[in-house]
Amino acid sequence: MMTEPLLVAPSLALADGPLFGLPLADLWFGLVFAVFGTFLFLDGFDFGVGALFATRTSESEREQLLAAIGPFWDGNEVWLVVFGGMLFAVFPSVYATLFSRYYLLMFAILGALIVRGLAPEMYEQRHDEDWQRWWGRAFVVGSIASPFFLGVFAGNWLFGVEGIASSASLLVGLAVVALTIVDGAAYLGLKTRGDIPLETRPLGHLAQVAYLVLAVAALIVGSRSAPHVTLLSVPTLGLLGLTVLLAGVHVVAGWAGRVYLAFAAVAGQVYGLVALVATLLFPQIDPVTGLTITEAIVSTVSLNLTTIGAAILLPLVASYFVVLYSAFSGPVDDGESYA
Repeated sequence: MMTEPLLVAPSLALADGPLFGLPLADLWFGLVFAVFGTFLFLDGFDFGVGALFATRTSESEREQLLAAIGPFWDGNEVWLVVFGGMLFAVFPSVYATLFSRYYLLMFAILGALIVRGLAPEMYEQRHDEDWQRWWGRAFVVGSIASPFFLGVFAGNWLFGVEGIASSASLLVGLAVVALTIVDGAAYLGLKTRGDIPLETRPLGHLAQVAYLVLAVAALIVGSRSAPHVTLLSVPTLGLLGLTVLLAGVHVVAGWAGRVYLAFAAVAGQVYGLVALVATLLFPQIDPVTGLTITEAIVSTVSLNLTTIGAAILLPLVASYFVVLYSAFSGPVDDGESYA
């Protein structure tokens, strides 16, 4: 007689309302985009290094670039899986509509990621000039195509594009490619020595200018067909101003040799871009269907259980990355290889 209330009480408590009365719908909306930003920042420098791989002609320098990202790139992609899993668990209707509406784009993203991941593995299998040239080019193509298609996806989502792409989302794709090159050049400033950081730093600064121009152009073009994209609001102008400030910090810190500050400024820009997309969407989460976050969120019981699970699992995932990056900290030496 005494055990029945104890069995029923937890489920009733979970159904009464959000845990601790927190605005979980808003928090999960922010968390989903924060995880996407983490993926874009961490795998972004992998993409950027892959793009800058095309500028290296020395075999030893190419091996250094591969060694710089070798321990990290596959782990960094975990955050893309976490992003998709969160979207499916908390906003399943949005997950279904986005991935079905842009299914061709999803295949393009997956294909580019596969090429990017396979290429360095195959590159190291044979030390044949033609073989390595072919797979080196595949590595560069995959590293550029992946952020481009991801940017087009984000642009389609933001601007409510119903087709494969629009001019605004294509501009977002190019802006994300430029941002990953900025990220990759800043990362190489941390992980390499000698000619590599000196020669890639100016390329990163050029990409920085290109990113700012492309991002502003995408917003102007996209706002013409997306009334929810308000450029003159305080949050939008604030994030744009912060991005310009961080871009200046990145360039100045890079020339001054303050590589950690430059890298941190790039991180701020990546998260700023994702925060801008989230801010322009909120409170909507799918402009095409008009769904708001409160309409798209799962039931209270499911939301509370998912929140408890995330509170346990996310710190474990974060701890793994702390250990990983601590174990492979410091610059790679000349002669180190990917294998």
